[in-house]
Amino acid sequence: MQLKQFLVLGVSSLMVVSCTTTKKLKKCAEANNRIDSAYKALQGDYSFCKEQHAVDATKIQSLEAQLADAKANNNQLLNQMKDLSIISGSQAESIKKSLDNIGVKDAYISELQKAITRKDSMNMALVINLKSAIGNLNDKDINIKVDKGVVYVDISDKMLFKSGSWEVTDQASEILGKVAMVLNSQPDVEFMVEGHTDNVKFKKGDLEDNWDLSTKRATSIVRILQNKYHVPPSHMTAAGRGEYLPIAGNETADGKATNRRTRIVILPQLDQFFKILEKPKN
Repeated sequence: MQLKQFLVLGVSSLMVVSCTTTKKLKKCAEANNRIDSAYKALQGDYSFCKEQHAVDATKIQSLEAQLADAKANNNQLLNQMKDLSIISGSQAESIKKSLDNIGVKDAYISELQKAITRKDSMNMALVINLKSAIGNLNDKDINIKVDKGVVYVDISDKMLFKSGSWEVTDQASEILGKVAMVLNSQPDVEFMVEGHTDNVKFKKGDLEDNWDLSTKRATSIVRILQNKYHVPPSHMTAAGRGEYLPIAGNETADGKATNRRTRIVILPQLDQFFKILEKPKN
């Protein structure tokens, strides 16, 4: 009887142990499945992060390349600004420093406006002197004006040359003498003498066309200004415009006559202009 009880008790114990082991195994299996799922999720997250990192790295490289290009462009622009021939290096540096400060910038703009006003006043004085020197000559044949800071003196070719000729007349010598008197009174002035024609075809001797005729007429004028009235040749440029810069229509005789002209273009002196802006050194 005791043995039977002992066997029952042993079997019961084994069953309890077996059940307990099965439960533990089940729990271990469930835990393992959770770990496996978490691992797979982590692997997915890692793959995503790795791909995102590659995308971000590409974006960073692109932005770095854009930044490098921007810096290169800025440096190129800066070098181009330094290479501008209309202002000196010291003037460019002065302008750059002025733009670094709002107050200094405003002062610079004020100085610039004063300089422009002074330049305009100088041009108007030049026009007045030219008109005074020329006197009572027909305004239809001589026109003096200022346009965009440049002084223009237009002289009809009938006052300077015979038709189809580049030899200067006696009347032309008188007119040029009066113009030269004013130009010589402004030692810093430089100017261009331009020959202009109508659109009537021209060919004579060695001259091929209106280009040649207009250039010959311009050089005839500068030679007289140089040789007879002592205008420095370094201050003059001779140019032939031919028929390609008309100021009137060539459909009428009056229009053709208007286009046949010699133009003296008094060039703006940029160096002199920027000197006005330079402040005296302390």
